[in-house]
Amino acid sequence: MVSPFYSYYAAILELLRTIYENEQESIRAASEVVASQIAAGNLIHVFGSGGHSAMGAEELTYRAGGLVPVNPILDPGVSLYFGAVRSTIVERTPGYMSGILRYYRIKSGEAIIIVNAYGVNAATIDAAVVAKELGLVVIGVTSTATANLLAPDHPSRHPSGKNLHEIVDVFVNTHVPAGDAVVEIESFPQKVASVSTIANAFALESIVAETVKALVARGISPPVWMSANLPGGDENNKKFIDQYTGRVKHL
Repeated sequence: MVSPFYSYYAAILELLRTIYENEQESIRAASEVVASQIAAGNLIHVFGSGGHSAMGAEELTYRAGGLVPVNPILDPGVSLYFGAVRSTIVERTPGYMSGILRYYRIKSGEAIIIVNAYGVNAATIDAAVVAKELGLVVIGVTSTATANLLAPDHPSRHPSGKNLHEIVDVFVNTHVPAGDAVVEIESFPQKVASVSTIANAFALESIVAETVKALVARGISPPVWMSANLPGGDENNKKFIDQYTGRVKHL
């Protein structure tokens, strides 16, 4: 009998292979947008529009080997820290994100990455719509599986019935299956062990790597954080901290 541990391992490998084989063009397109923004001296805004999808914004923030000019939108409303059920209520509340994006002082001509496992809830759709209205380039990191499954009037959906992947300028499909969980246990009716966090991180860090390559090709020294636990890390990072404190809200 195959162990659940192996089943999960195999499912993760297959998911990452699927992203790699199908999303190379979209990953590179996203990285070109990010590289152009950095070259222009702009910030890259990132919003994880859901309880666990919020980790997508954290993944790109102040991370060893990560890009420095990342401005995460870490709103308490969708964070699990302030109540798991509360985060579901907030992410389903139409209109909530309009004021939040303006509070973060995002500007026309900049770019935002919106990360969400399912790409249908009100916070996700409102963030994308408002960002487009404000003149931002919008990159969506999500999966179509749930969006294609849910009825237009499902409680999880934005009242418009829109899907994130249909709104954004660049769409990276994480290919996360509907329901997120992937492991079947004998004599238990429900699948367990979710994959969206791993898929989101893989897609996002792939964009980081391709962005650095694109900047180097343009003759630009990429602004990248170094682990503070390595020799020279504090010295490397201090210049960036001095430069971006005040611009990046949560730095």
